[in-house]
Amino acid sequence: MFVLSFRQRDELASVAAAAGWQVVAARRAGGAERRFLSSGAAVAVIDARGATADGIAATAALGSAVEANGGALLALVSRGENGSITALFDSGATHFLASPFSDAEFLQALRFASRHAERMAREWQAGAVFAPLGWRYDPVTRSLLLTPGLAALLDCVEAPGLRTLLLHLDRGDRLAATAAIRRMSGARPATAFAHDLDGIGRIVQHLQLDTDTGRIDAVVEPLGSKPEPAAEVREALAGARDAGSARRWLTRHLAGEAAGPLHVLLIALNRFEMVNTAYGRAAGDALLRSAQTRVKDAVQEILGRDALVARMGGSTFLVAMCAPRLRIDLVAERIASALARPFVSGDSIAVLGCRIGLAEAFPEDDAARLLRRASEALAEARESDSATLRVADADGGSATIDRLAVELHHAIERGDIGILLQPQVAIATGEIIGVEALARWQHPALGTIGAETLFAAAQRADLEIGLSDHIQSVALKQAAGWPAALSNLRLSLNLTAADIARPGFADLFLDRVDASGFPRTRLTLEITESGLIEDLGVAAGLLSLLRGAGCRTAIDDFGTGYSSLAYLKALPLDYLKIDKKLAQDITGSPRDRIVVRGVIDMARSLGLTVIAEGVETPEQLEGLAAEGCQIYQGFLCAEPLSVTALTALLAKVC
Repeated sequence: MFVLSFRQRDELASVAAAAGWQVVAARRAGGAERRFLSSGAAVAVIDARGATADGIAATAALGSAVEANGGALLALVSRGENGSITALFDSGATHFLASPFSDAEFLQALRFASRHAERMAREWQAGAVFAPLGWRYDPVTRSLLLTPGLAALLDCVEAPGLRTLLLHLDRGDRLAATAAIRRMSGARPATAFAHDLDGIGRIVQHLQLDTDTGRIDAVVEPLGSKPEPAAEVREALAGARDAGSARRWLTRHLAGEAAGPLHVLLIALNRFEMVNTAYGRAAGDALLRSAQTRVKDAVQEILGRDALVARMGGSTFLVAMCAPRLRIDLVAERIASALARPFVSGDSIAVLGCRIGLAEAFPEDDAARLLRRASEALAEARESDSATLRVADADGGSATIDRLAVELHHAIERGDIGILLQPQVAIATGEIIGVEALARWQHPALGTIGAETLFAAAQRADLEIGLSDHIQSVALKQAAGWPAALSNLRLSLNLTAADIARPGFADLFLDRVDASGFPRTRLTLEITESGLIEDLGVAAGLLSLLRGAGCRTAIDDFGTGYSSLAYLKALPLDYLKIDKKLAQDITGSPRDRIVVRGVIDMARSLGLTVIAEGVETPEQLEGLAAEGCQIYQGFLCAEPLSVTALTALLAKVC
């Protein structure tokens, strides 16, 4: 099991471990999706007690992965926060437990969640198994409890309330149900009534009254099914639209002889929750239908009807197909392009985009293993700043650092490592005034690999200096050849710790700039805190030389690690770039906002221009602007772009 608890991680983990569970426990939400998937757990626990907003956010982050992999998600809530249950359920929770609760009650809730996961695993192989179907109503506590099978069939929680259950019936059947309940008595403790129920067809509900307690037990007996012709045809044509039928499709194709290698794409929409929050669930549902249509159209354009397209839950879709890798890459490209186009949401326009995880089936794979590998690749893509696609390895992870380190030298020689540009926007005017150059490795088999993984591989291969030289040369050459529309933009380049430590680096670097033809006065050089910690005096001397030569300087990712005031006192700086996690705290708790405000006030008092990274929502931008932040970059404006895309964006903005 996987446990995420912001305050009582160790206590919950100890209780579960003592009962025989293998526990992977976390206290921070960052990377939770990947940790859950890597753990192999079928049950996730989110402890939202006293941290409702954090719990809902974590549940939303894990919900799609749990559902796509046939798991269960138990949410722990405070008894005074029952109103949060709806939000947690909408975010993907399958079970709930309200405190205060005993250790025994917690373990019992875990067992119920585990049974749910086991039932989901059986559905992957044989379709839905809903036996027994029934419910129990206690008039003393006014509580209604559904059997897990009936709750799954009705797509609701196992304790929904009597009114909620009745809403699943039309008016005539609701009156029949109410009449049946009222006619039971000590003299007539049993009765029954028949009606239609979506998903089953005609059923009979057999009611039994316990005359001592007043409790009512009901057994639901299916009499006959009403097949949905469209669903039957869809599955026959490999076009199943729901998660259960998608898993069965995968199971059949893994067991049979396929016309080509089986690949799975898991596609997650970016920033979908913003639409739900801003415009409501109805607008969100309409957007999901539009997104699924775009995915289907993109797939059929390349593969016809020889592929499966399904919605796996939340804003995650699955595409599965037996086809060569080249065609799969083309499908992924078309899907990404289709979902990058704006959606109409009511009277507004929503620009979302997507992240994609890709996995190829191997002989030892079953549906669960294949989907989990695709989910891990998707989780890594979602954590990336810019990579749309991640490809899973056979062992379940994304490309390993060791493998990339072996290939890196040849990739530099071949020119596989290029540059994308992320716009920097003046908050006061909305004008794009500069760009940051970001390295991207277009790996022939593994897709786009970002700078963090790239430099980790370089460190392993002892190629940090060679990689940094290559990136600087490519970025400067590209910038020197920018079209006239980009001629006023500043270019920000990152310097590494290895660069700072190189004797004579300033002269070498300035010679490289001059040889490229790009003006020094439009160049900003960024150094991260981790790059400065080794030798602050050397860093200060280097930055002084570069500033004296006409460049500007910035400290990057401020607020992530060592965050020393000594940096701001000792270094000759022009800009302070707030790390994206700190910048996004502007919409967090009052304490979060105070910290962000303090950093901005301090930087501006020192005469530094403040740039916020990772800005994704209008609310974040508004909060940062109110505190005096001058420049931002992030997905709210654009993801990292090619020169062509950047030129088109500038033309649109102007």
